[in-house]
Amino acid sequence: MAKSNDRAGIWIIDDDRGVRFVLAEALRDADLDVREFEDAASARKALRDTTPALVITDVRMPGEGGLALLDELRAQNIGPVIVMSAYTDVATTAAAYRAGAVDYLAKPFDLDQALASVQRALADAPHAEIAPAVAATAAHALLGESVQMREVFRLIGRVAASDLNALVTGETGTGKELVARALHEESARRGKPFVALNTAAIPSELLESELFGHEAGAFTGATRRVSGRFEQAEGGTLFLDEIGDMPLILQTRLLRVLAGGEFYRVGGRELIRCNVRIIAATHQDLDARVAAGQFRADLKHRLDVVRIELPPLRQRRSDIPQLAQHFLASAVQELKLPPKRFSKAALKAILQRDFPGNVRELENLCRRLSVIAAGSEILPTDLGKSIDTQRGDWTDALRDWADRALEHGEADIHTRAREALDRVLMEAALAANDGHRQHAAAALGVGRNTLTRKLGASRARRKT
Repeated sequence: MAKSNDRAGIWIIDDDRGVRFVLAEALRDADLDVREFEDAASARKALRDTTPALVITDVRMPGEGGLALLDELRAQNIGPVIVMSAYTDVATTAAAYRAGAVDYLAKPFDLDQALASVQRALADAPHAEIAPAVAATAAHALLGESVQMREVFRLIGRVAASDLNALVTGETGTGKELVARALHEESARRGKPFVALNTAAIPSELLESELFGHEAGAFTGATRRVSGRFEQAEGGTLFLDEIGDMPLILQTRLLRVLAGGEFYRVGGRELIRCNVRIIAATHQDLDARVAAGQFRADLKHRLDVVRIELPPLRQRRSDIPQLAQHFLASAVQELKLPPKRFSKAALKAILQRDFPGNVRELENLCRRLSVIAAGSEILPTDLGKSIDTQRGDWTDALRDWADRALEHGEADIHTRAREALDRVLMEAALAANDGHRQHAAAALGVGRNTLTRKLGASRARRKT
């Protein structure tokens, strides 16, 4: 039979009969023509005879999945396509948008939301363009299954496919750099550098050189030409953390770069053109800083093209068990300790905490528990020990760890303990000083260069 040129109705492809029925009925109530399929194979067979006006497909189904079907629909220029799934993460949502999906519905979804998505897709269908296929990337460090995080993942997937500047907001410790990395890794710039700079951690007199580089002789101690972060990130992504703390004079220079895509090194005369995507982050209220005259309104508008707001951990408590188990498993593996797990009572106790330091505070708690918990199962009493450790009785926990390590005949105990001590102290000092290295170094009683060197060594060990 010859294939009809007319686009026929909306196709729902899902192996869950209940989802198909409820969604189909809602669409029919809106006077839309609907056809249902239980798998990709039956939908593909129907494509021989007719073409749908719009496809709504599940991601995970027996046999061929929805993303594979999406590739075939793209090849045949059939669309628009809306993807839905109960498994929402950054990689899946980004892959769906890259493959041409116009929207992503996280199950369970609101029927009004689904209907609005369908109506938008149908209205925009004549103008829809299907993006070229891009290979999938590895899983991301961002975790969570709460409604709030599903929306964050969905937004990351959509924004990553564009090349727009983005502003990531949220309290300290919520994972803003992880969002920036995910945006980069799921974008067309993934093969180019991702360069991060905490603008609050660099003294104001050095920040200009850090951003734009300098020529030899530009200032005392500048013995050679040095490339700045903009040059290092060429073709890729520059992540500017704590942008709200940037001095006004540098805000002006940054604005010129964003407006014209060009700059001069400090002390230089050569005009340098750059192709860099900017992702900025802050825990501060930029609107309030603009009103107070501490941040340029025009720079805010350049950065705040798309905003992704990360919820504090206390607003997504359902994610705490998954995060805690992940951090605990990572800690015991990194520190080469015997495997540990949380008891139900311990997880319940952790769920009652507010975690003002958010995900970072939870991660630090799990790292401490990996060391101080005596048994293979972490109990509520161990949480109390963790609090005592914070109050100063940490040497008892260290002694317990050393006793167990010696009992098991582990090697390099002194080196591992010293490295762990340095890392914990540096992480705590940086967290307490909002990432400002000079202040963190002063709090620890060490020089800033010492802190920077130890941080670099610690990160290098983690990668190996």
